[in-house]
Amino acid sequence: MIHYIADLLTRIQDGYEISRDDAAVLTGKVDIHDLLYGANRLRQYFCGNTITCCAIINAKSGRCGEDCAYCAQSVHHSSAVQTYPLVDEEMFVQAYRSAYESGAQGVGIVTSGGCLDKNDLRKICGMIGKMRGKDGAYLCASLGMISEDDARALKEAGLKRFHHNLETSRRFFPRICTTHSYDERVETVKAVKRAGLEVCSGGLFGLGEEWRDRIDLAFTLRELDVDSVPLNFLHPIKGTPLEAAAPLSPMAILRIIALYRFVLPGKDIRVCGGREYNLRDTQSWVFYAGASSVMIGNYLTTAGRSTEVDRQMIVDLGLVPAREHPERIRA
Repeated sequence: MIHYIADLLTRIQDGYEISRDDAAVLTGKVDIHDLLYGANRLRQYFCGNTITCCAIINAKSGRCGEDCAYCAQSVHHSSAVQTYPLVDEEMFVQAYRSAYESGAQGVGIVTSGGCLDKNDLRKICGMIGKMRGKDGAYLCASLGMISEDDARALKEAGLKRFHHNLETSRRFFPRICTTHSYDERVETVKAVKRAGLEVCSGGLFGLGEEWRDRIDLAFTLRELDVDSVPLNFLHPIKGTPLEAAAPLSPMAILRIIALYRFVLPGKDIRVCGGREYNLRDTQSWVFYAGASSVMIGNYLTTAGRSTEVDRQMIVDLGLVPAREHPERIRA
């Protein structure tokens, strides 16, 4: 199948968008090492060897009214997580500076809940405005479902990018959430794009979905023309409905990353939550599977690893942390 991969690479570099039939071949018949070879070549061709890093601030934790089966912050589950209201401005600035000093090019403000009330939105706009024009990382926000008007307010405050995952395919989504619809998630992505913000949208894998769901999600993201694609892998949390879910194998995860590079060759493919738990000693392989970015530091309810270790991993592979060459940052 290496000849198939070589031919596909040439066609993609010439502007070809792979079909669902192509994707089915990549996820079923192609040897994993041939697939990684192709994905790595595509990353190099479209993104170069500069690797971007992002970090998040858990700005409001717990007490979420949605029932997403994987989430430890839902009031519908019995998981034990820290809960607190929106952080104040001083705590936000401290967290932002810490993330920036750790090497992040982008810092995301994340709040729990299906949507943000107007008072918290106003406060977040103020926090964003305080950082506007200062040297440092660009700001992203993950605030649940929002309207176009609210997205415009965030953009006017100085926000660069909005994050909102679709999580999985339309077919599989009702299996993991019943308190809101897939259409509501898609509409949030569209509203954010209409407001002129960049969009970061991807998924969570290891929920019990099939390969067809992973393919469907990739093609939906391509149709929506999102800017950045975060790929998360389930880290089961005690007290959630998926606490006993069987983990994906590292090779399955690498195949997923490679699939997304083939379907979305020019996008920023970002490996995020569950990296340490699921990939273990194969974490560095994500770049050879096509990833051009990683999330560093802690996640919402689980711990990441040392940012210094992640930087060294990038350097040891002969890749370039973007912060060390600012002129080459792909924000």
